Amino acid sequence: MFGHVGASPPLRKRHRIKRRHVGSTDHLGAQQPRFTRRRLNSTQRLASSFLRALISRAASKSPAFAFLSLAATASISQKTLHRFSVIELAEFVDLTPWHRFGFIAANAAILDAVEGYSSVHIVDLSLTHCMQIPTLIDSMANKLHKQPPPLLKLTVIASDAEFHPPPLLGISYEELGSKLVNFATTRNVAMEFRIISSSYSDGLSSLIEQLRIDPFVFNEALVVNCHMMLHYIPDEILTSNPLRSVFLKELRDLNPTIVTLIDEDSDFTSTNFISRLRQWYEADISWKIDNVVAKEGAERVERLEPKSRWLERMREAKFTGVGFGETAMTEVKTMLEEHATGWGMKKDVDDDNDVERFVLTWKGHSVMFASAWAPPN
Repeated sequence: MFGHVGASPPLRKRHRIKRRHVGSTDHLGAQQPRFTRRRLNSTQRLASSFLRALISRAASKSPAFAFLSLAATASISQKTLHRFSVIELAEFVDLTPWHRFGFIAANAAILDAVEGYSSVHIVDLSLTHCMQIPTLIDSMANKLHKQPPPLLKLTVIASDAEFHPPPLLGISYEELGSKLVNFATTRNVAMEFRIISSSYSDGLSSLIEQLRIDPFVFNEALVVNCHMMLHYIPDEILTSNPLRSVFLKELRDLNPTIVTLIDEDSDFTSTNFISRLRQWYEADISWKIDNVVAKEGAERVERLEPKSRWLERMREAKFTGVGFGETAMTEVKTMLEEHATGWGMKKDVDDDNDVERFVLTWKGHSVMFASAWAPPN
């Protein structure tokens, strides 16, 4: 009586979509390994990384795409990432203003803040494994009025996290520390190097505890240099405990002489996949592409926040903004002139604080910011 009952139009439409997508991804799964084996240019390698990340995401989200799991395992891992020698890493950092922008701004602010101290303790929370420090040592030796230069104590973090974000270093931190101490000696700067085991996943709690129990040293400046690493502390989406804000407030309680905060001006904290993609500015490392696109939950450690949120967190922790001098601005502009057209710098002031910050731009888009902070007088 009813005749042949077929699928309703919406169901047929969904069925066609599913079949079409499975066919497409099946083709991608078959082609992707061959695609990635070819000799590719930079743009094609980025496209390949993005494709692998999308395949990995699809395989993890739906049983219909489980057949892509083998292709998903081709995602970038630490085992496939290059480990840099110190010289290679220095050359890598010099390729673009991406890191040098923050180095120059932070070093200028640090140099101004430590004038007159007999000892300077720097806690270096840096993505680039102390590549900022040799230039700072040079500046301490040549630009500080106090001679001989103050004793330099450098503390770095050995994270117990399973994944350390690239770039990766091909030598141990012990060996790196030895090289830095030897370099400082050639500049007539006495230096001590210390490694503390701590994890960004718990808000660097063991680092804070160690700094609390460090013996008091008369006329010593405490400097905390945060260069593109604080966004690896889990945000409120992952935990009800606001670890980023807790860390900054605990840091404030240590009464540091200055805190430098340099990070990307992006928002990767959204739970919405499409929203994160819109905020993604040509990430230049395949590991980051894979982490942003393919991973969720605790596995997605790339959780950048926009500049406005970091400034809010610093103020909530009772820090006050510190401006950059004309020398810092001149040095940053000179550095940018060495690189391709498209890079630029602008000053940034908001309604809550008239202290200027530096913003690195690419073709007019803000991509990174540099700021300096201190406890109120």
